[in-house]
Amino acid sequence: MKSSELKKEFIEFFKSKKHKEIINSSLIPKNDPSVLFTTAGMHPLVPYLLGEKHPSGKRLVNCQKCIRTGDIDEVGDNVHLTLFQMLGNWSLGDYWKEEAITWSFEFLTEKLGFPVDRLAVSVFGGDENSGKDEESAKVWLKLGIPKERIAYLNKNNWWGPAGQTGPCGPDTEMFYWNSSEKVPKKFDSNDSRWVEVWNDVFMEFNKDKDGKYSVLKQRNVDTGFGYERVYAILEGVESVYDSGLFRNIISKIKSLSSSYDERSARIIADHLRAAVFLLAENVKPSNIEQGYVLRRLIRRAIRYGKLMGIKDNFTSNIARVIIDDYKKEYPYLFTNKQDIIDSLDFEEEKFGKTILSGLRLFEKISGKNINGKDAFLLFQSYGFPIEMTVELANEKKIKVDVSGFEKELERHQELSRTAAKGKFASGLADHSEQTIKLHTASHLLLAALRQVLNLEIEQRGSNITPERLRFDFNFSRKLTNEEVSEVERLVNNRIREGLKVVKEEMSVSEAKKKGAQGVFEHKYGDKISVYSIGDFSSEICSGPHVTNTSEIGKFKIVKEEASSSGVRRIRAVVE
Repeated sequence: MKSSELKKEFIEFFKSKKHKEIINSSLIPKNDPSVLFTTAGMHPLVPYLLGEKHPSGKRLVNCQKCIRTGDIDEVGDNVHLTLFQMLGNWSLGDYWKEEAITWSFEFLTEKLGFPVDRLAVSVFGGDENSGKDEESAKVWLKLGIPKERIAYLNKNNWWGPAGQTGPCGPDTEMFYWNSSEKVPKKFDSNDSRWVEVWNDVFMEFNKDKDGKYSVLKQRNVDTGFGYERVYAILEGVESVYDSGLFRNIISKIKSLSSSYDERSARIIADHLRAAVFLLAENVKPSNIEQGYVLRRLIRRAIRYGKLMGIKDNFTSNIARVIIDDYKKEYPYLFTNKQDIIDSLDFEEEKFGKTILSGLRLFEKISGKNINGKDAFLLFQSYGFPIEMTVELANEKKIKVDVSGFEKELERHQELSRTAAKGKFASGLADHSEQTIKLHTASHLLLAALRQVLNLEIEQRGSNITPERLRFDFNFSRKLTNEEVSEVERLVNNRIREGLKVVKEEMSVSEAKKKGAQGVFEHKYGDKISVYSIGDFSSEICSGPHVTNTSEIGKFKIVKEEASSSGVRRIRAVVE
């Protein structure tokens, strides 16, 4: 089965169950405050999981590309990836456990032909938040999974929230015995030969910022089907890196190395694949926020390349293979090919000038534990992400004063501590009244920027808290004082006019005709939500917003600055 055929089989199966296909969203979450990247297919759906009506209805299906860095130390084994594709289906207050589990089982056994005697499952064992999930266990027993293959687990079978707050609940996970050895009668979740392939989450709760759980106004089903893992199983290989999804990439790495190491090659393949997709979405290597993780991935790949004896710059050569392999399913990779290549060449050239000197310094200071100042020196002068220093130290069984490093980082560059920990507050911090005002103001801001600067201006990211708005957009130079004043004036004029904020559900073609702002290279569902503010602003968005601009208050730009190459940042407040 080809890569695209597995996706098609999954999506068509759930379409037959009256699901509507929805967009494969950006890797950069727009309205989730607690995560750096889209780590699950449910991220773009949070407003709808909380009760807002989705334009495509209550049953949804799609393939969502995701990035997770929490398991980065596991990358290189048979199953873990930084970038992965998650097939999923959702019920927004519609069907529940029996239907979700039955359809999962039907697809695995009837559509993919997985033998029942190679399957096992886990269900939630119960805790103070929710009881033991006997309901799911009974469904599995009825479908033919023997009780020895059903494990009651706690920590591993509670999903979410994806960040610090949001929808969450118990789940049931499906495992496949992906080994040539005899299938054991009893399921052991700690045996890595049992590969998790699917997860059905039953979202009944919402966790708030104080860690308290409340019952959602609607019960939701959120499922995740591991595309790369299942693809490997269908090809008859035990590792995702041995499948056709990585075969050409690994082969290219092997041809460049003089001292081939399988785990190192897998790490390089994984990290550069993730980097290519991030670069294609206009993330640039930097020392803050998303760019920090991108830089870490690239530089970690370079380090492992050096360990394998790759002497010359090589990342862009690997990227060309990745783009060729994935351009059919993700055409925007090819569209942005030259920018991706140039960015990798620049980053590798920059890091290449310091990595050997940095490694020599590390060897000099690593006879004992590494203090915060030395860790910061490796970061500031030699470009070593703190995680790389920690990794090198672990290999020598010594410790790094990470806390001391973070203090040095703040003192010297005023970088946020959360960036060093891989966290990023993007989108809306909450749905408070003040945050909603600033969110609506961000729509007016984008429209004003397009009017004052040029119509090619697009949003590149945002972070909205009750205190302030931070808005990133593509532009190549610093704005003049006159331009900033004009943008501010236009926004405040629209606020004073008391324009209605109107939500409409329409097709993509209708949204294009209306001139709505949005990313149209992706595939949307049949219907999307468009918010219009008079004839001044029209954007695809999932809310929330004020009902009239007069509710916003006075808009004030407090700072305009560079965010990254070709991207500017505006910080603003409403009073």
